[in-house]
Amino acid sequence: MPSIHLSQVKLGDKITQDVQTPLGGILFHKGKVVTIREVEILNAFLIPSVQIEAREGAMEQVGTIPAEGTPVKEKTSLHKEYDALLELLKTIYRQFTTGQSLPILEIRTRLEALLQHIKEYNVLTFLPQVAAEEDYIFHNSLMSAMTSYLLAQWVGLPQRDWMQVAMAGLFHDIGNVKIDKGLLQKPSSLTLEEIEEMKQHTVHGYQLLKTVPAINEGVKLTALQHHEKVDGSGYPLGVTGEHIHPYARIVAIADIFHAMTLKRSYRKAASPYIVMEQIQKESFGKLDPTYVQMFIEKATQFHNGMIVRLSDERIGEIVFSDRTYPTRPWVSIQGNIVNLTTERQLYIQEILQHG
Repeated sequence: MPSIHLSQVKLGDKITQDVQTPLGGILFHKGKVVTIREVEILNAFLIPSVQIEAREGAMEQVGTIPAEGTPVKEKTSLHKEYDALLELLKTIYRQFTTGQSLPILEIRTRLEALLQHIKEYNVLTFLPQVAAEEDYIFHNSLMSAMTSYLLAQWVGLPQRDWMQVAMAGLFHDIGNVKIDKGLLQKPSSLTLEEIEEMKQHTVHGYQLLKTVPAINEGVKLTALQHHEKVDGSGYPLGVTGEHIHPYARIVAIADIFHAMTLKRSYRKAASPYIVMEQIQKESFGKLDPTYVQMFIEKATQFHNGMIVRLSDERIGEIVFSDRTYPTRPWVSIQGNIVNLTTERQLYIQEILQHG
């Protein structure tokens, strides 16, 4: 079909030719199915027309409009393996509470299958296709596993440690099976007594894992130490930096990042850029500063070309990054450059499209 004016584009149309930004970046690749979000981005970039596929079966009725963020195309291999491990993890956690042993070989096989597709994983932009809020702990564990696997490589740990670090990310919160579900999902503030009870998940986790074969001591210590701080202000034991296992120092960063960028029942998901800035501040005396620096540098390495929404609701394209300020790139908005390094009152609120 020839190009049609943007006003004639309907939800469910499939784009048949790459759509470029005014600066030549790819806004959407051919094959993209149009949802509400795509229309919003096309309008923001003043794209006058696009080429679409013939409309047989397109979603033209109001009742068939997908909710914002609902996937229309088939799952990627990464998402398929992610969902398979998610279901396995949920089943195993239910069994684990009844005293059954942890099927490490089955879990490791599934995790290895997921990590075979790690090149598809982008720390800043990956989200589960369906994420029920009551499954938060499982999603946090899965994404912490993937991010920790990458971070182990980025900080130069030997290859023999990579899978064990991923296992540490996957099991870091396993002690929560011993915590009351009502407490884990409580939408209001916790009392001091409830906070102390929640903190016990670290001890529970270590006790559950300490006799499990096929995982090393670092995985077990991560369950215990992922809330410890390098200045000794963490819990449960208040140990300092040199006594915190490297796996735990890696998983602590991944855990904080995903805890804040996942939606919860009592708050919205935070912008990954805002979270990275907060993690950067936390690194002074709290998190391993070398690991934090590497995490932020690598996570933002390929964000040029991303379509983002700023805190003032404007939509633009990341076109340049200053390595000194990786969370504050330059954003092109209708031909005008917004330098977030100098315009500190603005920040990236949301990533709308991967570059």
